[in-house]
Amino acid sequence: MEPRKIIEDSEHYLMHTYNRFPVVLRKGRGMKVWGADGKEYLDFLGGIAVNVLGHCHPKVVIAIQKQAQRIIHVSNFYHIEPQIKLARLLVMNSFADKVFFCNSGAEANEAAIKLARKYSREHYGSERYEIITALKSFHGRTLAALTATGQEKFQQGFEPLVPGFKHVPFNDIRALESAITGKTCAVLLEPIQGEGGVIFPSDDYLARVRELCDRHSLLLMLDEVQTGMGRTGKLFAYEHYNMTPDIMTLAKGLGGGFPIGALLATDKVAAVFKPGSHASTFGGNPLACAAAIATLETILEDGFVLEHCNRIGAYFRERLTQLKEYHDQIVDIRGKGLFIGMEITRDGMPIVNACLERGVLINCTGGGNVLRFVPPLIVEEKEIDVLVELLEELLGRSL
Repeated sequence: MEPRKIIEDSEHYLMHTYNRFPVVLRKGRGMKVWGADGKEYLDFLGGIAVNVLGHCHPKVVIAIQKQAQRIIHVSNFYHIEPQIKLARLLVMNSFADKVFFCNSGAEANEAAIKLARKYSREHYGSERYEIITALKSFHGRTLAALTATGQEKFQQGFEPLVPGFKHVPFNDIRALESAITGKTCAVLLEPIQGEGGVIFPSDDYLARVRELCDRHSLLLMLDEVQTGMGRTGKLFAYEHYNMTPDIMTLAKGLGGGFPIGALLATDKVAAVFKPGSHASTFGGNPLACAAAIATLETILEDGFVLEHCNRIGAYFRERLTQLKEYHDQIVDIRGKGLFIGMEITRDGMPIVNACLERGVLINCTGGGNVLRFVPPLIVEEKEIDVLVELLEELLGRSL
């Protein structure tokens, strides 16, 4: 089918929940994707931090193929071997003791919210149910996750929202402490805010939040949906900050492109979930877990992927910093590993569109003036050079 006809059918049959670019992506390998018209693109968006090993990584593809030939779905009424293996891998490489699987980041955050409330109710009574989150945060589109999100633009039209959430400025320990009351049960934060504009905390912020939660007997939940799975140069972003949470959520990069989400917790907290407390028909299905096992094992093999992410991420930031020296409209370059934001003084969408026309996929976030780069962790210097040279040209033009 011709791309024009595909786009016409999209407009006709799909709900208009996305502002889609006029491109039909049909094939992907590594850092590259190809449109239905044959045009080639370098993908610095990576499915929004999803394709951590690149498109169609051989180990992920083979794992999916083998599992699809064996069994695709079975109910969680039964033990699922790939699910158990994946849970063990996650536990062995994190702070956590137990894992619950679902299908997305929003589902993982919904599960985390339920777990925190149930834990607090069983240990401290029914009056402790409020959760403090951060302004400019993003936790998902389902109703509780949407309420937890600290951005009104996502919430408009869906009121009344779920009661029991407070929002405070990110990286402001005094504001967080002032928001704690006798009703507070937990704090939910992204270690690094993604949709809010690639915003980093001070080096001691999360450790101080940990101390604050311990002092007030609150649970600390970290949303690592975007930052997890090696994105920041460590397997999980909390490892940069000399602390551990009680609960962590994962999705995006976990399946290497296949949909899967996970809720991780310590034994003490996880113990309040009993049969019937929470469930997911497709959560932890064999196919998704096979993809995630291949992804996680590849990231962990010899430390090469994480080492490469740190080295190439430093190179990427250095090139962007050099660009900043010659362009006053670049306000800031910030990042860890391959989670990088470039804040500019103008609307970023014309640059995003111009990059698309020239065969490079990026996006902007925050208030629309932060260009976000979350490419596959396998990106190479020559590909970064292509993007930086294109940005240099575009920043010198009036778009």
